[in-house]
Amino acid sequence: MKTFLLTLGLGILSGSIHSQSVFAKIEKNRNSNASSLFHELNATKDTLLLKSNTEISHVYSINSKYKRELDVYLSETDLKIPLTNLSQGKHVVVVDQTPKKIIFVIHVFGAYPVASIDN
Repeated sequence: MKTFLLTLGLGILSGSIHSQSVFAKIEKNRNSNASSLFHELNATKDTLLLKSNTEISHVYSINSKYKRELDVYLSETDLKIPLTNLSQGKHVVVVDQTPKKIIFVIHVFGAYPVASIDN
């Protein structure tokens, strides 16, 4: 009976850890000057959603090895950027809304399930 309860408990615990797995996590810019830019991840956490009432002219990211993996010049106000092409690790994302730049961080965990603890 103890073995059964232990197995059941471990099964429930591992199921709850697996259900918290995410592809990426965003650390949003909370500065009041950044409120003009909507920056969020979609429901599956694999696409960056950017929306602004002013034109976004350039978006780039710098990874933890100081390399640019995302570098897009455009003139849009609504963007969807897939994160599946980014390497695992921390990425500092810079969105250029001339004359200001809005900076935030995305942590890409990748395709493998990772337990996360949300604040």
